[in-house]
Amino acid sequence: MTLDFAAALTGISGILVTPFDSSGMVAPSRLAPLLDRALAAGVHLPVVNGNTGEFSALSCDEACTMVRAVAVLVGNRAPLLAGVGRSLPDACRLARASAEAGASGLMIHQPPDPFVSPRGTVDYIRAIADAADGLPLVLYLRNDAMGTARIADLCAIPGVRGVKWATPNPLNLAAAIAACDPGIIWVAGLAEVWAPPLYAVGARGFTSGLINVWPERSVAIHAALAAGDYPGASALINGMRAFEDIRAEELNGTNVTAVKAALLAQGHACGPTRPPSAWPLSPSQARRLEHFLAANALIREGTE
Repeated sequence: MTLDFAAALTGISGILVTPFDSSGMVAPSRLAPLLDRALAAGVHLPVVNGNTGEFSALSCDEACTMVRAVAVLVGNRAPLLAGVGRSLPDACRLARASAEAGASGLMIHQPPDPFVSPRGTVDYIRAIADAADGLPLVLYLRNDAMGTARIADLCAIPGVRGVKWATPNPLNLAAAIAACDPGIIWVAGLAEVWAPPLYAVGARGFTSGLINVWPERSVAIHAALAAGDYPGASALINGMRAFEDIRAEELNGTNVTAVKAALLAQGHACGPTRPPSAWPLSPSQARRLEHFLAANALIREGTE
């Protein structure tokens, strides 16, 4: 793992949307202006094929297309983290494609299999590591029910360098940090709103879907947390919380919907979300989103 990648992992992991064209095909070129703005604002680590990128709704071929195209769009401006997962053959194929495309590391989505076991997950990650051509691995942990000892087993797999902790359990995070190699980087994986409490127990860096819409605010929040300015970070987070509240509705089914609706209002047509995600926003949600965007000078009110 390069020093640049390690440093970037403690910054903002900006989870990019997956744009679709009018026929429903992936259209990665539409990311160009969003990437330019995010990187110019100071976002540290663009992430392709993450959850805000509708990874679970993409075919393996589409995910391969996205990582290859985004690697070209990013170029040498920043490290690139590429999401892999689902069935083991798909995960290994996507790991190889990501390595060949020039990704700097792999983010392994937690397996969605209904019969997943902790020791089976170890085998899963080892197989992906074998296909990864030496790339550093970042585990995306969305369920910590396996317990601290099993999480430590996962983090002990050669090649694992970080964990995106996406559960609202700071005390469990603190226990996991204490049980694992101190070289593991623990990233707050629940975006800006949860970054302060997870930072308080040892996380560094956070994931963000907001970077697609308002990267400057994400960068300001990160700067405040890096300086230990928790009151300042909280004030900045309170100013964007309305956006995250909309994303959390309908059992998180409007998570990406709100991002793509905001982008459309800003003049960036990235297509609808795919079912089973909700599309479009409800009239009430759309009104609240328009007000949020206008109040923060991200659009003019009434232009959506």
